[in-house]
Amino acid sequence: MQRPRFLPDDFTLVLIGVVTLASLFPARGAVEQAFEWITTAAIALLFFMHGAKLSRANVVAGLSHWRLHLLVLGFTFGLFPMLGLLLKPVFAWTLSPELAVGMLFLCALPATVQSAIAFTAMARGNVAAAVCSASASSLIGVFVTPLLVSWLVVPGEGAGTQAWDAVWRIMQQLLLPFALGQLMQPLIGNFVKRHASTLRMVDQSSILLVVYTAFSAAVIEGLWTRVPLPLLLVLTAACCALLALVLWITTVGSRKLGFSKEDEITIVFCGSKKSLASGVPMAKVLFAAPQVGMMLLPLMIFHQIQLMVCAIMAQRYGQRTD
Repeated sequence: MQRPRFLPDDFTLVLIGVVTLASLFPARGAVEQAFEWITTAAIALLFFMHGAKLSRANVVAGLSHWRLHLLVLGFTFGLFPMLGLLLKPVFAWTLSPELAVGMLFLCALPATVQSAIAFTAMARGNVAAAVCSASASSLIGVFVTPLLVSWLVVPGEGAGTQAWDAVWRIMQQLLLPFALGQLMQPLIGNFVKRHASTLRMVDQSSILLVVYTAFSAAVIEGLWTRVPLPLLLVLTAACCALLALVLWITTVGSRKLGFSKEDEITIVFCGSKKSLASGVPMAKVLFAAPQVGMMLLPLMIFHQIQLMVCAIMAQRYGQRTD
């Protein structure tokens, strides 16, 4: 029986189910800790398998793709802050002062790493370039984000040792498994390529785990209770508009500059995302403790929206015929 055209694909339906599950039964306590460990392990496995799958020639090509990397970094640390500055009066008029500052903080953050690369892989984009661009964004953001926040909002305090802790976590969780996979690529590379369906399952499973753990944390932090419903709807609309604008600019920009479809996918998914994992520790350093919760609310909503939208886009990109 043919699926009705108005119904989403299976993965999108599962994604909606995961969001609903996290809203009704968020992971707490020991369960939350267990899911964090499982998510970390799944992401490490994902990076290991991609490292084992990619040939050395592809990795070198990804590292040397400087035009793509500069464009992604330009979108992350140039386009987003400029849009935040231009929209600052609108945020101040439509949102509370704390949420308006939270939107500006969102614009200053680096790109997310795990989901950007997983979506790029699902969409059959340039994974090697995505690994390089997303990882570089997180590393550079440790130093650039505090400067952008001081420019967009008010001068903040230095990042201190937590910045170096974030760099070390990125090295441990992402680059180390990828490097190990690369070292073992001559031994297991052909085996991984023959089992591409397994790699695809790891891609999708890691995204579902990230969605559940991130949405659980947002719900526990009071996503549905900290602000009145009308204000929450306005904030959600602002996040949707910002994401839609950036997705349009990254897509059109990559096409106008003559990038291939694979590179376009990488630019769109790496240049339009903002990292919740980096945003939480940075907010704790840059803002006073009573402000942190409200500062993170726009980021939490934007994070969920970008996961949902990019999952649908990845599915559509992945179904294209070469």
